[in-house]
Amino acid sequence: MNNSLIKLSKSHLSSKSQILPWAAITESHIHTSAPMCRVVSGKYRITKKRDRPLTYEMANPPHYIAHRKTWNSWNTSSLKDGLRRSETVLEDEFIRRFMTGTWHGLMCSEIIVKRQFNHIRVAAIVRRAISPTKMYFLLGYTEELLSNWLQCPVTLELQTVDSFKDVVFKYI
Repeated sequence: MNNSLIKLSKSHLSSKSQILPWAAITESHIHTSAPMCRVVSGKYRITKKRDRPLTYEMANPPHYIAHRKTWNSWNTSSLKDGLRRSETVLEDEFIRRFMTGTWHGLMCSEIIVKRQFNHIRVAAIVRRAISPTKMYFLLGYTEELLSNWLQCPVTLELQTVDSFKDVVFKYI
């Protein structure tokens, strides 16, 4: 019976005006396998010595957003019919990269960008590795430049810690 199906499908393939019958379609060998139901993305691998430090935000996998951890961007542009979706994402990424570069080696946590009306608030945890005068200068410098570039008031809400070890939630 299998040979007759092959002959039938070959004869139908040779005639270009006819549509392929079900016999030719059933002849195609489709291989299926069991799906992998593992959530792997967004998780950190466990090291052999368990010496990789993770903050609370990093320790919770992505499916715990809005349960145990918060969003890193607070805005309404992602809602239905939201305005300036792509611009908001690009501005948030620019703010994060500018903050990381300006406060080089001092950021201990993720940078949270909160938007309310025309006001942008940026929250982060910073190490106390520089003098208070330099910290105040960087604070004013960052707020002023971001306000001029983004054309809206920007406020930094920074908290300080002695070292990065104060922010570590667990080691993996």
